Parts: sequence; C-alpha cells; structure tokens
Amino acid sequence: MNYRDARQKVVEKNKGFRDKRTSLTEAVKLIRDGDHVAVGGLQYTRTPTGIIWEIIRQQKKDLTVYKSLLCFEGDWLYVSGAMKKAVTTWFSGGVTWGVSKIMREYAERDPGSFEEWSLLGLALRFRAGSMGIPCIPTKSMLGSDLEKTTGMQRFKCPYSGEELLLVPAVFPDVAIIHAQVADMYGNAQIFGPPCMDGEIARAANKVILTTEQLVDNESIRDNPNTTTIPFFCVDAVVELPYGSFPQECYGLYEPAYAKLAEYGGGLLKAQDKIGFVKEYLDKYFYKPASFEEYLSLFGIESMMEASKKGRIWRL
Repeated sequence: MNYRDARQKVVEKNKGFRDKRTSLTEAVKLIRDGDHVAVGGLQYTRTPTGIIWEIIRQQKKDLTVYKSLLCFEGDWLYVSGAMKKAVTTWFSGGVTWGVSKIMREYAERDPGSFEEWSLLGLALRFRAGSMGIPCIPTKSMLGSDLEKTTGMQRFKCPYSGEELLLVPAVFPDVAIIHAQVADMYGNAQIFGPPCMDGEIARAANKVILTTEQLVDNESIRDNPNTTTIPFFCVDAVVELPYGSFPQECYGLYEPAYAKLAEYGGGLLKAQDKIGFVKEYLDKYFYKPASFEEYLSLFGIESMMEASKKGRIWRL
C-alpha cells in the first residue's frame, strides 16, 4: 500500500473516546489473512504472546510479520502457516540456541519468506510510518549487503552534498502490542524498554492492545507522561494478565527460562524440527480451550518464580 492510501486510512478511522474493551477472540478477528502485522516488544520483552496464540488458533494465513527481534514466536508463526514472510533484524530464541533452525529451513526453501534489516533500519521504517512520510534518510547500512538485498535507494542531500540512503516507511495493517497498564479507551502505559511500540502504533491502520491490568482513566491522567500509546491509535483493548508469558513483562515477571530452554533445547536435539514445533503447537496452542488453560500448562510454580524474580512494584 502506498503511503498516501495508508495515511488516509489512519485519518479516516474512528478515533473517538469510547470503550474498546473486548475479548481476545473478537480482537484478533480484526486481523485478515494477508495483512501486514507489526509486533510490539523486543526479543523476550513484552511480546504480545496472547495475541499470537489466538492468531494461530484462528488459523490466520499469509501474514507478513514485522518485529525488531523475533524470538520463538517466529517459529510458531511459520510452522502454523500464519506467517508467510518475516521482516526482522534477528531471528533467534537467544544466543544459547543460535539462529532459528526453523527460519533457516524456511528461508533456504523460499528466500522470499525472510527479509533482513539492521535494527536501526527497521526502527527508522517504523519511525517514518509514524510520521506519515514515505521514507527517511540515514547513513546506516550505506555500502552494506543490506543496501543491495533490500533494494534501498541512494540520494544526494541538497544541504550537505552527502550521499545517503532512503529507508522506506512501513505502514502495517495491524499492530499488536502488550502493555503493563491501559484504560478501556486504549491509553497504554509501558514501563521499562519502550521498544518501538509507540511508533508502530502510530504507523498502523489498526492497533490491538492487550494489557496486564485495566485501570480507570483517572489513574492514566495521574501520570500522563508515561502514556506511550494514546487512545486514538487503538481499536481493541483486552485485559490479559501474563499476556507475554513465558516471555517477560518488565516489572511484573521475568522470562520462564526453564520453559524457554525446554523448547529451545528440545528443538536443537530434534531430528524432525518441523515435527517438533507441530507437537508444541498442538499441546500449547490448539488443545487449550482458553488462554488461562494455556498458562496452566506451564505450571503455577514457574509462573510464581517468574513473578517473584521479576516483580519490582505493584500496579
């Protein structure tokens, strides 16, 4: 979609101050097959796991997924068939387990299913989208292989005479974001690393927000400077405690490292890696009847341990 059409959609959307609370199931229905979906968070940090869980359960197809650093959720989206193409700067569960073996298999089979950017490069794409401009200049990636593989264009700065790269904006159809606190109107407050969540919310046509805790609007107004995402960007709000588990939500719980190692280590050892992921999806995504039942599979002990180590204040 060209940037004028993309921005016109944002201009025309309903930005009213209204109650946007809904269920996880209904929120994810806003995502259509073939959409471009930007994912908030970074690596283990505040990944909107609950939304991804529901995307896979609803059997969404042919999504182009953008995330600054993809973690294990990239494996699940590929193997489930939800993700047709990954656009990212890193695709790994962590240094311990190396580059995703699932990504490698998909990228070698179809190079068009994976698109790599530098971390700053992708961040600038989100920034340009949030500003409503078609591209943004940078010196980053100039002369690198990424300049060639992404097809970026050079231009000569009319002020300095320097040669720069133009990074194209991205205008996602949908952004999916998890926050610590939000009100029913969609004002979201994010603590710890903000990642690029504010930018992707402003660049996207639709925003689905899950939150650890719904609070009243007066609480939001008490600390307005911590509101990362304003209500007029958001289309759906879902209260979803532990909505990033088994990854982390800063200030509330750490990653469940043992559970992540169980998956990452098991995948490394598996002869049939696609088959291993399918079994994981069957157990954790398809069989549970609710997100609460999904959480119960990790065990109360691991959730309590993650909370004890990660909680630094009470909301």
